[in-house]
Amino acid sequence: MLAGAHILAGFTWGLRHRRSLAHLLRETPADNSIASLAPAALRARGITTLALDFDGVLSPHGSAAPLPEAVRWLSGCAAVFGQEQIFILSNKPTEERRRWFREHFPAMRFISGVRKKPFPDGLKKIGTLAGVPLSSILMVDDRLLTGCLAAINAGARPAYIRNPCVSFRQRPAAELFFMLLRALERLLIRLV
Repeated sequence: MLAGAHILAGFTWGLRHRRSLAHLLRETPADNSIASLAPAALRARGITTLALDFDGVLSPHGSAAPLPEAVRWLSGCAAVFGQEQIFILSNKPTEERRRWFREHFPAMRFISGVRKKPFPDGLKKIGTLAGVPLSSILMVDDRLLTGCLAAINAGARPAYIRNPCVSFRQRPAAELFFMLLRALERLLIRLV
C-alpha cells in the first residue's frame, strides 16, 4: 500500500461523510474528554466493546503510559465491560505501551497488522475478536478524520474527544502540530 494512503483516504472519505462528521462535531461539547464518557451510561446505550485511540485520548502524544485519570477511567470501563472487551486501536502501538498494558490491564488488547485509521480494518478485526456486531463498538478518538471516520466507515459508533490530553512541556512541537491538525479538521468539516 502507498505510504500516506490513510491521509488521502481521510480527506476523500471525510468529504463523503461530511454530514455525519458535522453532526458529531455539533453534538460534542467543547470540554468533552474521556471523563465525560460514563461507562455505565455507554453500556445503557448498547455499547458492548470499546476501541480506544491512545495519543490525545489516554495520554499526551508520545507518552508510554496513560495519565492517572485515564487509568481510573479504564478501571471503571473494565468493571463495566470487562478488560477483554476493551481494545487499543492506535496508529502508533509502541512496545512501551504494550508492555504497560500487559502489566496493568493484561486482557486489554492492541490491534495491529491492519491498515491505519480511517480504514475500517481495525474496527472490523475488533468486531471479530470480541464477537460483537460493529454497531455495538464505540471508537473513542480525538481526531475526526482518523478514528471517528473509521467508526463511520465500519458502521461502529464514534465518540469525539474535543478536549484531548496534551503536554506542551513534554513534546511542544508534536502537540502544536496535532492541535493545528485538529483545528484544521474541524474547520474543513464546518466549511464543506
